Amino acid sequence: MEFQERLNRYVEEIEQALDQYLTTFGCNGQEKIVEAMRYSALAGGKRLRPVLTMEFCRAVGGDPYAALPFACALEMIHTYSLIHDDLPCMDNDDLRRGKPTNHKVYGEGLAVLAGDSLLTYAFETAARGMNESDVTAQQAVEAIGILAHEAGYYGMIGGQVLDLAAEHQTLTYEELVNLQDKKTGGLIRAAAEMGCVLGYATEEQREAAKTYANRLGLAFQIQDDILDIEGDEAVFGKPIGSDEKSGKSTFPGLMGVETCRKMVQDLTDEAVCAVKTLPESDFLVQLAESLVGRKK
Repeated sequence: MEFQERLNRYVEEIEQALDQYLTTFGCNGQEKIVEAMRYSALAGGKRLRPVLTMEFCRAVGGDPYAALPFACALEMIHTYSLIHDDLPCMDNDDLRRGKPTNHKVYGEGLAVLAGDSLLTYAFETAARGMNESDVTAQQAVEAIGILAHEAGYYGMIGGQVLDLAAEHQTLTYEELVNLQDKKTGGLIRAAAEMGCVLGYATEEQREAAKTYANRLGLAFQIQDDILDIEGDEAVFGKPIGSDEKSGKSTFPGLMGVETCRKMVQDLTDEAVCAVKTLPESDFLVQLAESLVGRKK
């Protein structure tokens, strides 16, 4: 199957599954909170993380559709993080993916609760994955543990804490890499590792997946920093220049845009090299390469 065809198929399956998981049917009076959850979870996006979960499962010899509930759980957690990240107490953004942010539509209180609900429902969805797909209890428990670890203070939340503390300060390169390894890299790493667990990967394959995810996550963040300087807001889907307004340290601010472009390419090359030994690597190679120079 060609790269774009497989990517489109994954995204379609993920969108359909999210729509089914986040149904208002049988809400017993809680339709408003589910509506707020759906508003952000079904607002589009690249679906990079759930795609990686499914593809790593396939790349090591597993059934990618067995990983679908876990992929959706990961996307719910990513979505909750975006809702909270946009709040006035965090980045105070008005736009996300070209639409008003959740708190602009539903108010701050309901936006907080929508994020909380997505986080808790994510783990319910992952736990149900044992019944909905050919996944053993041991695999499910390990995958859920990885997700919790990388979403918590060791990973994404820890990175957000560092991000808040770093406002209006100048970070060193090492400090900025550490921050982004957690904030952005955590869930990308979780995606790759969960896919490997669900696909019965060897330890060598899991190490290759982690290297790929680490390099891809850093490249992804550096490209985001570039887009925050010179992106097209209509294409990027969120305000340009928000990092500078918030007084945040960025990779282009430390090293310049041209150096950062080279870093994105070098990190992508390292990610590609890491997965060349997997039974199926073509899609992962093309996915990484497709993110170089992206506009959104």
